[in-house]
Amino acid sequence: MNLAFNIDSLYICVNDMQRAIEFYEKLFGQKVTERDEVYSVFVIHGFRYGLFANQKMNETKIWGNNCLPSFAVNNIDLILKRFHELNCPIVFPLTTIGANKVLEFTDSEGNHIEITCPI
Repeated sequence: MNLAFNIDSLYICVNDMQRAIEFYEKLFGQKVTERDEVYSVFVIHGFRYGLFANQKMNETKIWGNNCLPSFAVNNIDLILKRFHELNCPIVFPLTTIGANKVLEFTDSEGNHIEITCPI
């Protein structure tokens, strides 16, 4: 038998769970799927995007940009409008890379998140 991997989830650390939930509900245009003060989840097309309040569990994390969640969207103009509504800082400007438009923004908790959109 061969070892097989499937990536079906990831989580990011948050300082303020309520603020993070509100931010991502507005960004994704959907309500949180599982709400908890320590670990909340959004299910997006079967993928679990978790929010982890590591400080509540006394778990130290090193913050940085070495792991970058990336979301694909179908309309770059609509996501830019959503960023404007959420007052999201763009930390990597909209750039064409290969066959995609790519940018990075900062969420409500200081995490860098990538957005890609096919040209």
